[in-house]
Amino acid sequence: MTQTAHPSPASGKRMLSEQVHARLRDAIMRGRHAPGAALKPQDLAREQGVSLAVVREALVRLVGEGYADRLPNRGFAVPAFSDRRWQEIAEARRTVEPVMLRMSVERGDVDWEARVRAAHHRLARTPAFVPEEGEYYSAAWAEAHRVFHRTLLEGCGNAVLLETFDRMWTASELARRWSAYRNPGRDGVEEHRRLEEAALARDADTAAEVLVRHLTRTAAGLEQDAAPGGGG
Repeated sequence: MTQTAHPSPASGKRMLSEQVHARLRDAIMRGRHAPGAALKPQDLAREQGVSLAVVREALVRLVGEGYADRLPNRGFAVPAFSDRRWQEIAEARRTVEPVMLRMSVERGDVDWEARVRAAHHRLARTPAFVPEEGEYYSAAWAEAHRVFHRTLLEGCGNAVLLETFDRMWTASELARRWSAYRNPGRDGVEEHRRLEEAALARDADTAAEVLVRHLTRTAAGLEQDAAPGGGG
């Protein structure tokens, strides 16, 4: 007679932590925990119906991903709009990504061109906002957006640079959501169209210039008196 395997206590705790992590990350991304707000483990454990240890494990993971801060003697909090890290990440992206795009324009083959065109088509046809997901970017659009930007840069053929892009993209995801929320009038559709057009025209100078402006507007969206301007 075959016995049914039961999850070990350790694996059960990991599954719970995964679920709590996903729920907290979504709540932060959707603005249900405001920028700068405290994330109190005791309150979250009570709300989620789990142990304090499970919540702390999820929060530590969020800190590692850049979605929460660990404060000395004060627990955890959502990063603030004014956090210097957003401008530092934006500066890093403006330094690295235009170089990668130039390399892609120079090295990319016909298959790369086809992938860029397909990725842009999917992005253009995916709704950025849907009622059931609130006032922030939809999950489907966010993924289509990531794929478009990464595909543009994949023509560079440098795995180390692409890994760097992946890390910077993840680190800037929260700022990107906030930037779009604060600058709802920004014409991201046109910005992405111009990026695709310049890249496929093999115009490295224009493509790099358009990308720098695109990334700069995202960073400006988090500044207090940014002009209305979605996201890089």
